[in-house]
Amino acid sequence: MLTIYHNPRCSKSRQTLQLIEEKNAPVTVVEYLKTPLTKAEIENLQGQLGVDVIDMMRTKEAEFKEQNLKGADNESLLNAMVNTPKLIERPIVTDGQQAIIGRPPENVLTLIK
Repeated sequence: MLTIYHNPRCSKSRQTLQLIEEKNAPVTVVEYLKTPLTKAEIENLQGQLGVDVIDMMRTKEAEFKEQNLKGADNESLLNAMVNTPKLIERPIVTDGQQAIIGRPPENVLTLIK
């Protein structure tokens, strides 16, 4: 079972979800802007992604600059994603063990068995 952390307003997120559905893979859709992630959930996804915290953030969002996050420590970055979910890169797809960022959307194919 896959879980996609989805923003329906994002074309890459929609394309990734469409790819999953075309492959008939069972998927749970979490609209993370409506149901924000906890710090523990973000940390878990970071571990599954195997990336630095900054690499799972949308650093070009105005909120990133407004919150003065350039060069911030991981704790501050995690808290920023909890408090401003818009800063989380999208979409993130996980199978519970491994996660990918759907940029490009075809990245999701590595999780579909």
